[in-house]
Amino acid sequence: MARNIVNMALPMTVAQLINILYSVVDRMYLGRLPGHLALTGLGLCLPIISILMGFANLCGMGGSPLCSIHRGRGEEEEAERIMGNSFALLLLFGVGLTALCLLFRRPILYLFGASDATFPYANGYLTIYLLGTLFVMISLGMNPFINAQGFSRMGMVTVAVGAVVNIVLDPIFIFVLDMGVRGAALATVISQGCSAAWVLRFLTGQRALLRLKLSAMRLHPDRVRRILTLGTSGFVMSMTNSLVQVLCNATLQSCGGDLYVGVMTVVNSIREVISMPVQGITNGCQPVLGYNYGAGEYERVRRGIRFTTVLTMGYSLVVWGVVMAIPGLLIRIFNNESDLLAAGIPAMRIYFAVFFCMSFQFIGQSVFVALGRSKQAIFFSLLRKAFIVAPLTLLLPVIGFGVNGVFLAEPISNVVGGLACLLTMYVMVYRSLGRTEV
Repeated sequence: MARNIVNMALPMTVAQLINILYSVVDRMYLGRLPGHLALTGLGLCLPIISILMGFANLCGMGGSPLCSIHRGRGEEEEAERIMGNSFALLLLFGVGLTALCLLFRRPILYLFGASDATFPYANGYLTIYLLGTLFVMISLGMNPFINAQGFSRMGMVTVAVGAVVNIVLDPIFIFVLDMGVRGAALATVISQGCSAAWVLRFLTGQRALLRLKLSAMRLHPDRVRRILTLGTSGFVMSMTNSLVQVLCNATLQSCGGDLYVGVMTVVNSIREVISMPVQGITNGCQPVLGYNYGAGEYERVRRGIRFTTVLTMGYSLVVWGVVMAIPGLLIRIFNNESDLLAAGIPAMRIYFAVFFCMSFQFIGQSVFVALGRSKQAIFFSLLRKAFIVAPLTLLLPVIGFGVNGVFLAEPISNVVGGLACLLTMYVMVYRSLGRTEV
């Protein structure tokens, strides 16, 4: 089990890290422009981008575990139908979200914390980015189906293709052609288009075990229900992340102004990068756990859970130590202005105070998703962000913590929500599978 999980998790971890370059590279380049308004403007778009990714995860992370379970049972035809229905849903969501967000982008950005100074930057980036929504849906939503078939290295290439294109085009569009934030968005759209083309080429080709066929795209109510139900966990996590980003930006705008919105953009960028390996490991274990669960190999599932927990916790402790030791160096990757550094270093130390506890949530939730236990996965997606972080983000600044209260909400939720998720998984899944095996 350990070898199988590593074989899946390593390419997926690399893929996750490469995938985050789509947005992080944009922030690194835009942070080099004079001032911090361009970086802050991009940060205001992140909640909307999280929403788009949430809909991609709704179909991708909902359909791919079902594919793994049906493959474990030897039901290849049903697995293909699951994949086809997921693709059809992604197309529908992509078209609808593009039209909706383009129509209401101005009031949405102001609601999410934009000021008159930052709106032109946010609007310039978002308008172009939204034109590539379908590319996001296909590349992000269909890549899990490549991984679910055991082609994790091919899934890694999917995001590598887009990331390389993005890294090459960003400086050309932003600086050489002097397009600024619009150039960053255009580079991202083109790179996502390349990733989407790669995914479709593989899933319709000869190497795929499960192929994307037009006949499998006809939506069936029961299949759609199962995909959306299981994918709701990842969807809720993206939606609650977006909600928290909105609340953080709006609260920081009222308490500290554009500077602290820029600080939160940098903090979120660092969090995304250092948490990606955790997501790669836990996502990598899902096809292996789901396949063995579908085949009735419960003791192998337990061994996989143990290995994933040890590996994830070990990484989290190491990276937590690094972040706490050199916060200033990490901030300088994105912006080296003295005022942002002065505000950002203490904010980083608060936000990442117990970062290692965040892995508890990822471990427990990935097991629930892998085994098709959607109710528990959805509940714990809501618990940490919607029921803990969101209220604390509003409450703590009011009762005297000021801007520090916004950053303090995250470590509190990591401890309370993370432990609740992990302990529940241990009791309901790990111990339960041990009794079943006996």
